[in-house]
Amino acid sequence: MDYHYWMTRRRIARVREDMRDLGLDALIVSSLSNIRFLSGFSGSNALSIITSKEIFFITDSRYALQSKDEVKRWRRFITTRSLAAEASQQALLAGCRRVGFESHYVTHAQYRAFKKLFPRKSFVPTEEIVENIALVKDQEELGSIREAVAISDRVFTEVIKCIRPGVTELDVAAEISYLHKRNGAEHDAFEPIVASGERAAFPHARATSRRIKRGDMVVLDFGCACGGYHSDITRTIAVGRVLHQGREIYHVVLDAQQEAIMAAKGGMLAKELDGIARKLIASRGYGRYFTHSLGHGLGLRAHERPRVSALSNERLQAGSVITIEPGVYLPGVGGVRIEDDVLLTSTGCEVLNTAPKELMIV
Repeated sequence: MDYHYWMTRRRIARVREDMRDLGLDALIVSSLSNIRFLSGFSGSNALSIITSKEIFFITDSRYALQSKDEVKRWRRFITTRSLAAEASQQALLAGCRRVGFESHYVTHAQYRAFKKLFPRKSFVPTEEIVENIALVKDQEELGSIREAVAISDRVFTEVIKCIRPGVTELDVAAEISYLHKRNGAEHDAFEPIVASGERAAFPHARATSRRIKRGDMVVLDFGCACGGYHSDITRTIAVGRVLHQGREIYHVVLDAQQEAIMAAKGGMLAKELDGIARKLIASRGYGRYFTHSLGHGLGLRAHERPRVSALSNERLQAGSVITIEPGVYLPGVGGVRIEDDVLLTSTGCEVLNTAPKELMIV
């Protein structure tokens, strides 16, 4: 039995369990990452319908050959009309009364289209049925994540060679994207963040034409995709020299990250893990400068559940991959963030990154 067949059977069975619990006769899956998780399809236009006995896949003619290769043992439909109209034309919801849809992904216009095409069906909003299943990664998924992490680690060791005074943030961001693909990645996980000097105080700064200067702290935050699964790494380096406060906040952030890594494990509350790093940073006098959550889940999305936040009551699960990325950001001065991807276990966690974390001066 091949992996994709086994994967589809197991994941669809779990979806159907949740459908039965919710009293659903069918579930419309419209999120492309959820469709990929269930079917293996990696294209940009598709709709899936799961009933108690059938699994249907609809896409357009651009993906006729690709879907034939990627989507095994589903009833496949290739259409020139809208995906919902094809579902109606093929009577794919025949015999179904209560039909679930992914409320986080269906727009009001799409909902109205469903209602018009299927006037006798009762449409029921659902939340994160597929995402709940995807929280715990299997060995195939972990293999893709490990590959993506290894590539981004290599990219870090290569890209720091081009960072020097006079180089622009955009130069560095372009080099990251190039090196990702040269090392075998499918694409960037997100637009690389390169933030230097006072701009390092912006947690999600976009790279600009600013030229890096001697004495700058430079935040590098990037990731890539392999087999659809993502990595996400952040390192902060100093250029030429490092000022005393830069060195101080670097070690505050590094200590907080290490404390969180030592404590992280499946079964603990997400907010408890966030609180460990937050408490240490606050104890060093920088609490109000840690302005975002500690981390997030990684998988077919670069940012997915669980959210490792002070506001999250979710219990972390062994087998999930999360980021641990505390930061300190001083307005008008600069900032530091350090991030690793970790695999949670029942007794601790495995840090997947190997890129060095000691303060580097280039």
